[in-house]
Amino acid sequence: MTFKQFKNKPMVKIITNKYVIILSIFIVWMVFLDENSMLNHREFNKEINKLKNEKKYYKTQIKQDRELINKLKNNTELEKFAREEYHMKKENEEIYLIEYDTLVKN
Repeated sequence: MTFKQFKNKPMVKIITNKYVIILSIFIVWMVFLDENSMLNHREFNKEINKLKNEKKYYKTQIKQDRELINKLKNNTELEKFAREEYHMKKENEEIYLIEYDTLVKN
């Protein structure tokens, strides 16, 4: 195949067109090399989704804590919470902690 035959093929004409070359260079630049490339945008979107999930988690935690605070405004609930969570006791009172063994024995 000679150079003239190769040059006259339609695919070669399209590829060697100066506008196609410029456009392909521009696309490569925008996708990979630019500061605001598509790769950077993808990473930023992942980080945004992660932060949104954290925000949702912390909002539910805040809601639960508010409910707990409102519940602990009652003295009997406060006493119950202190006994269950911090093993506090009244004078002349003994506390027994029962722990269950969750390991399976052979």
